[in-house]
Amino acid sequence: MIKHALPVTREADFAAWYQSVIAEADLAEESGVRGCMVIRPWGYGIWERIQRLLDDRIKATGHENCYFPLFIPLSYFEKEAEHVEGFAKEMAVVTHHRLIGDGKGGLVPDPSAKLEEPLVVRPTSETVIGTAFARWVQSWRDLPVLINQWANVVRWEMRTRMFLRTSEFLWQEGHTAHATANEAREETLKMLEVYRSFAEDCLALHVIAGEKPENERFPGAVATYSIEAMMADGKALQAGTSHFLGTNFATAQNIRFQNAAGELELANTTSWGVSTRMVGAVIMVHGDDDGLRVPPMIAPWQVVIVPMLRDQPEDEAIVSYCKALQGELAKLSALGEPVRALLDLKPAKAAVKRWGWVKKGAPIVIEVGGRDVAGGNVSVIRRDRLYREDGKFDSRVVARDTFVGEAAAMLEDIQRALHDQATAALRSNIVPLDDWAAIQAHFAAGVKNPGWVDVAWSQPTGAALDAVVERLKALKLTIRNAPMGQTGHPGVRCVFTGEPAVERVLIGRAY
Repeated sequence: MIKHALPVTREADFAAWYQSVIAEADLAEESGVRGCMVIRPWGYGIWERIQRLLDDRIKATGHENCYFPLFIPLSYFEKEAEHVEGFAKEMAVVTHHRLIGDGKGGLVPDPSAKLEEPLVVRPTSETVIGTAFARWVQSWRDLPVLINQWANVVRWEMRTRMFLRTSEFLWQEGHTAHATANEAREETLKMLEVYRSFAEDCLALHVIAGEKPENERFPGAVATYSIEAMMADGKALQAGTSHFLGTNFATAQNIRFQNAAGELELANTTSWGVSTRMVGAVIMVHGDDDGLRVPPMIAPWQVVIVPMLRDQPEDEAIVSYCKALQGELAKLSALGEPVRALLDLKPAKAAVKRWGWVKKGAPIVIEVGGRDVAGGNVSVIRRDRLYREDGKFDSRVVARDTFVGEAAAMLEDIQRALHDQATAALRSNIVPLDDWAAIQAHFAAGVKNPGWVDVAWSQPTGAALDAVVERLKALKLTIRNAPMGQTGHPGVRCVFTGEPAVERVLIGRAY
């Protein structure tokens, strides 16, 4: 039996395993405020890599970064009734601007410092940005407006889980305004593809891009699209969304422009975003019973060198050898960037440091002892395959020059291997079913990790859709999306309504 580094396995208790990875990999910790977390350097380093790589892709599509205030006047939300209704239960509101002593050693809001208008702590920025667009856009020459901001938002969640659902989280939110609906729809789908390719290429996730059903749309949107990832327990995680807002927000916020013929028109707007929930996806897709496995593209350090020091005279030679190795690695390029190599000189036992980096998920861990120096070797641990077929820990001694020559290709191979594993896991856990009884049996109580089902769908609306949602809710299921690029479905009938199907949708349990 293999003795793993974590106190609990995925098979035994997936939820406890997830929390264990976060703690043991030094990703985040509780902050003292329910639903808010302290993101530790390794966890934040992963987010910084996500931010940097995605920011480049966003800018490459013509968007510019900006920043809007954290506090939004309540009246801005009141202009858009459907939008407010969707977020009302999650809004944190500031009503006073000063505290005073209560005479008992505590503090209370000063009644004389009550704000004339309450301020909402940003849950999303459509309203405040739409108000700015109304000032910025006067003529067709001012369009399109293409902006993005990196920010924190607050949604007062009742049931929280680190990275996946927190009261405060970090994200980027893009907002655009266009002269026509076609241009706005094109923008919405363009950014969906940016998210899809980023998740695949950088996070080594396999995701399915598609349109959300009517009941899952962003409040106030005409259409909402998502990328959906399957976690190791078979549940879905919505990893990113892109919304076509039509003229709904433009109407509420008076975003009008004079067209080339001199007539006033409403602009069409979009919004789209991804958040630190992507870190949660990386944990739940790539993590194993020894901790996290970080794809090299987003690893803060891709190669970690651990010298095996023993307070002996030879320690100086080992450190010198490791520094030279670090310098050689820094000259290499892998996955389009210089290799990021760290020499870990913390005063701790080599075995403790080795397992620390294994749990954190550093793609490659190198150990160097006196015999390695004497022989011109290094001991190499690949985090994507920690054990040999016989179950023994896989640490391979190779010539230093050989490792340096292969390091870049090894990192690229690890990135590819993690993506291949994620792809295989998702594809093997989607089952096509076109019978409600079969769906009920598939998701019956006691069935572990049922994955998703792929079913025929007639796009019911109104009461008919509500009835479907209630049937699914009884099994704790939701419609994830209708995958993009579908062709016709002649002769196929919707599993719920019996009407002719117009597409197929994915159904599963979700975070």
